[in-house]
Amino acid sequence: MPETIYLALLLVPILLVSMSIHEMLHAFAADKLGDSTARVMGRVSLNPLRHIDPVFTVAMPLFLLVAGSPVLFGAAKPVQVNFSRVRYGEYGGAIIGMVGPLSNLLIAVLAALAFNFFAPVGGLAFDILRLTILLNVGLFVFNSIPWPPLDGSRLLYAFAPRPLQEFMDAIERMGLLGLAIFILLFYQFIGPVILSVVQLLTSTLV
Repeated sequence: MPETIYLALLLVPILLVSMSIHEMLHAFAADKLGDSTARVMGRVSLNPLRHIDPVFTVAMPLFLLVAGSPVLFGAAKPVQVNFSRVRYGEYGGAIIGMVGPLSNLLIAVLAALAFNFFAPVGGLAFDILRLTILLNVGLFVFNSIPWPPLDGSRLLYAFAPRPLQEFMDAIERMGLLGLAIFILLFYQFIGPVILSVVQLLTSTLV
């Protein structure tokens, strides 16, 4: 079996599980902080079908893998949150936003602990743990970028002055189109920085 197909077969289930945990925790946090919108829409669920976006969840990571590029970018269907209902205002929104990336960091840490403890040398376990660490570190770093609709924008929003908040609101209303614009405009500049941070975190964990 060609290596790319083999890695893709491993990547897809790891990606779906990681994304489902990430999005479910967004929805769960929103529900606990006062907004039931995501729960009513069925997003407090580990079912990947509730969360996947065909382009950003599956096609883009697979394209990066086939192209030989690190799988640093990936996004699910955004969880709908009515932030006017959320307790603690903008700070509650920051909690909802960052719980997703932090779940990916936790998954990477747990996979790294397993990797370091069992020290697999080659084979299926080695590849699964390696991909789990790399993918989830990448998701943590990418989703922490403070650009709507990425999760890091909610953390920045909590501390930003009103004019910047209004600018971020305008971008967030564009949904995933805003993310596509960000990637097209800034990938060549920010891609190497993201890669450096991912490599640093990965080398620290493993």
